[in-house]
Formats: sequence, structure tokens, C-alpha cells
Amino acid sequence: MLSKIQTIHSICILRLSAIGDVCHAVACVQAIQQRWPEVKITWVIGKVEWQLLKGLPGVDFVIFDKKAGLRGYLDLKAQLKDKQFDVLLHMQVALRASLATLCIRAKEKWGFDRSRAKEAQWIFTNRKISGQVRPHVADGFLGFAKAIGVADEYQLKWQMPIEQQDITWQKTQLGHIGKYIVISPAASKVERNWLPERYAQFADYANKKGLAVLICGGPTEIEKQLAAEIESHCQCDPINLVGKTSLKQLLVVLKQAQMVLAPDTGPAHMAVTVGTPVIGLYVHSNPDRTGPYAYQNYVVSCYEQLLKEQSGATSQEHRWGKRVKGEHLMERIELDAVIESFERMVTDFDLLADNSRIE
Repeated sequence: MLSKIQTIHSICILRLSAIGDVCHAVACVQAIQQRWPEVKITWVIGKVEWQLLKGLPGVDFVIFDKKAGLRGYLDLKAQLKDKQFDVLLHMQVALRASLATLCIRAKEKWGFDRSRAKEAQWIFTNRKISGQVRPHVADGFLGFAKAIGVADEYQLKWQMPIEQQDITWQKTQLGHIGKYIVISPAASKVERNWLPERYAQFADYANKKGLAVLICGGPTEIEKQLAAEIESHCQCDPINLVGKTSLKQLLVVLKQAQMVLAPDTGPAHMAVTVGTPVIGLYVHSNPDRTGPYAYQNYVVSCYEQLLKEQSGATSQEHRWGKRVKGEHLMERIELDAVIESFERMVTDFDLLADNSRIE
């Protein structure tokens, strides 16, 4: 244990966004709760992300509106004016998050080690977690838990807040279709999306195996358009839920799926938290750092190849987190490679069995 506080009574978590990252942070929070069962935890979080995590046991959320400018910081300070924490875990390197630490009173303010404390995060903290050698983002967050007493050998696990009304909604909407897979095709940047015709070809392949196909995503026009393009290329008849679910409903949809196909996007990491196997499609970022945790063996990636082509060096020779750049690089991911990963997943998890993953 690196913290100088022998018994921790109160902790503030600062991680505002994004969906995938707050999913990773949940495992860290629950590791802390296992180590310190009586600890009071307050989590400063973004508005959208709160919609997914509200109801997380033992956590009081304080919503920070990052779009509100100065008003957002003043509101945060007002909400926390009567609170003094033993520990602040500052788990986001963006400057806007660091500025929020000025509104949070804590005896110890923990941040990343200097090599990872980008955007001058180190200025806003008085304690640093230990350095880690090329960690996955989730393991990087776990470093905060270990700094305050969680055992080094702790293995990440999740218990997500799922409400009965969302379970009922899923059963009502999808209970009749049997086993299904989810395609969550859209990443936050268009360049990270796979080709719609290849998503469709994969959908048809899975459907011929006896699996229904769902397309899921958020309400943006880009996501709706991509889903429509996929549908237009499909021979099967996928169920299009893009923009039609809340985050809570989507979590249940993912939980009941046989598997998920997605690029580096929030629903891929949501699926991990509920134990659903994920095939991640990666080109621009290193899947060893941001791939679906526990399912990285099923990632289909051209990242290393393209990084070497662009820079002449491997990821081991670059700083951790180095990205590949380009608008049409997802074309390099071939359908056959995705099908091969899918077939391994079908075998490893017995996905076509009559009782597979049906709850």
C-alpha cells in the first residue's frame, strides 16, 4: 500500500468520460470496495456516462457538465462544498478534468506517474501511482486501486447495475428471436468504422449459422446511416436498434447476446463488463492497450502491420499508445479473418449450443 492513510473512509473518483473508459473504471471502483467495504465513494462523472452507471452499488455520483464551461466548474464546487475526502483518484489526463480537481478537497490527490500524466496532470496531484509497463487501460486504472491497498494479484471483474425494467424490456422486444449476435458498427470517428458491405457479409454468415442479427448504436445521423447501409447489403433481415435503446437497455441487449462485433467503441467495452465475448476490429489504435479486455485473443487487427508501414518501427519501439493515421485503413481488415475469429469463438464458447448464453 502506497497511501499514507492507514484507514480510508472516503474516496472521490474523477473520471468523466468516455463510455469505454468508465466501464474500465468500474472494475477499479469495485476492487476498492472489496478492499474497503465501508468506504464512501463519490464519483464525478459526465452526464451521458452517468446514464449507464447510475445505480452502481455503494457509489454516489456527482454529474459534471463538461459543455457548460465555467458554470460546470462552479456547479461542481457547489455540490462538493461540504465534502472533504481522504483520497481523490484523478483517472483522466484531459486538462478539463484536471481543472475539476480544483473543486475537490482531498488529503491525497492521486494521478498517473509522470510518463503518463499528459496535459500537465501531474501539476494537479500530490501523489503518483506506480509506473506500469505497457498496460491495458483497465489495468492502468487498477493501478489507482493498488496504490491504496488493493492486492497486486487482484483480477479485474465487473458487476454492472442492471434494472428489472430493462430486463423486461429486452425480453418483450427480443425474447421471440432466440439466440442473437450484436453488430455495433460505429466508432466515435468514422475512419475507425469497418466497411458496411463487410459488416453485412458477416451478418449473413452468422445468420446462416442460425443466429439472429441485431445492429445497435447511438442516435446520431452517422450511426443511423451506417446501419441503413449495412441493412441494404444484407441478404438476411437484421433487427435495427440503432438509436432505439437507452444505455441501460443496450447493456441488457449486449448481456443476452451470443457475441458482439465492433470496432473500438463503447458498446464493445460494455459487453465485456457483462461477460459477452467480443470480436474487436482494430487498425488505428493498439488492441493490447484498448482492446476488449479478456477477449483480446479474438481481436482482428492490422495495427502492427500498418504502424510498421507508416513509421518503420514496431509498437515496442514506439511510445505506448502510438496511433496509426489514415481514413481508409479499415479496408485492410478482411472478412475471412473476422470469420476465422468468429469460428474460434463459436468453438471456445460453444455459442451454437441450445442453452448457450441464454438466461
